[in-house]
Amino acid sequence: MTAAPAWAGSIAQPAAEFPLTPLPILSGQLPAGLRGSLYRNGPGRLGRGGMSVGHWFDGDGAILAVHFGETGAQATYRYVQTSGYLAESEAGELLYGNYGMKAPGAFWNQWLRSIKNVANTSVIALDDRLLALWEGGNPHAIDLHSLKTIGVDNLDGLEPTWGYSAHPKQDSQTGEWFNFGVSPGVNAVLHLYRSAPNGKILQKGEITLDGVPLVHDFAIAGSYLVFCVPPVRLNAIPVLLGMSSFSDALEWKPNLGTQILVVDRHTLTLVSRSEAPAWYQWHFGHAEIDRDGQIALTMVRYADFATNQYLQEVATGETRTKAPGALWRLCIEPHTGKLRSQEVLLDRPCEFPVTQIAPNANPLTYLTLHRSNADVQRDVFGCIGRLNLNTGELVEADCGENRYPSEALFAADMLDPAQTWVLSLVYDGRLDKSEVWIWDDNRLGAEPICRLGLPEKIPLGFHGTWQPDRSSHMKL
Repeated sequence: MTAAPAWAGSIAQPAAEFPLTPLPILSGQLPAGLRGSLYRNGPGRLGRGGMSVGHWFDGDGAILAVHFGETGAQATYRYVQTSGYLAESEAGELLYGNYGMKAPGAFWNQWLRSIKNVANTSVIALDDRLLALWEGGNPHAIDLHSLKTIGVDNLDGLEPTWGYSAHPKQDSQTGEWFNFGVSPGVNAVLHLYRSAPNGKILQKGEITLDGVPLVHDFAIAGSYLVFCVPPVRLNAIPVLLGMSSFSDALEWKPNLGTQILVVDRHTLTLVSRSEAPAWYQWHFGHAEIDRDGQIALTMVRYADFATNQYLQEVATGETRTKAPGALWRLCIEPHTGKLRSQEVLLDRPCEFPVTQIAPNANPLTYLTLHRSNADVQRDVFGCIGRLNLNTGELVEADCGENRYPSEALFAADMLDPAQTWVLSLVYDGRLDKSEVWIWDDNRLGAEPICRLGLPEKIPLGFHGTWQPDRSSHMKL
């Protein structure tokens, strides 16, 4: 029998919460100008009462906050206290259906019990609260420092049945947020949102989609919002009859092609809709209007929807499906939506693209990558990579054997604006421990300049954010 991969140790047991705790420095030294908070979200619990969830996406959300202040770093880790989490905690068993599982028990539970909002995918750090995001429902408001759950937040405009995706985009100049959600129907509706810097929804728009597709992310480029709707469609009948989970009822239909929707960001109305050859993507990277007025955007692209099966297997601690993604760049004519060109920028399994654009500098995209000798079917990402989108230069930070980084996030130094730090949560499968690693972006290929120990291990997760020090609660 093949031994479980080392990364599986991070999800073998439900994660343990811990209160605000000073973090020991394991190696190196904390940068004096690193001031702010790192927040990360992901599934902390993948089962209860002897029953496992059906998909990695189904786990209860738990948030890690690492606060960097004058006297060092402190961290806390807490589950989001959703109504579903509280009900299942009291019952001692799973009660609800979700993305990859039917509601346990009799088939009518599929209708009697609503799908649980697990608040497990990403976070927005606003000035007065954190938002825990899950695209199937409204966000949950969280205290920025203690991570106490405040409650469901409709942002003064969301209906209970509307989604709010885990991938909002903020305009760096105005501070406005743009996001979307999908509500089901014979033909689903794509809801578009423009929000004030405090999160309050100021403007809404709607676009009717073809069938019920899976839309996870979007891009913002100049005056446009761009959606690439892959040919994944929900077969609703088995879901409505209580015979299938949402995930199992999603069908890959490459003959439909990938639809490209271009939206005017000012009016939230459709500019163009077109069709391109079939592909699937979870996440977009950098997007801009190029010198010819075309939309140029990057994404981690897959040949088909096998990636969903791979992510389902992650929750079991044993992956068998090969589903590598590569970083692509596409060029789209905004007024017609036509795909003008496409090219592979990085033909190597990768995910979680995050882009930094410094003034008068080339855009840099940070990704998680497989190590060069990794088994892409059984392993998860073991490197952080930084790709210069204009020159093609790739710099790698290899975390070492049986060490697994999360999505890389970057932070500007508060004392030296020219200095950037790269942060990641790293699970060490050899020691069964989690750490926070900090790299000097100018020496990303070298050892981290600081490693911080965490009091409990943190399961593999999804997305996070960095909030610079803007308030008094950072004075530790």
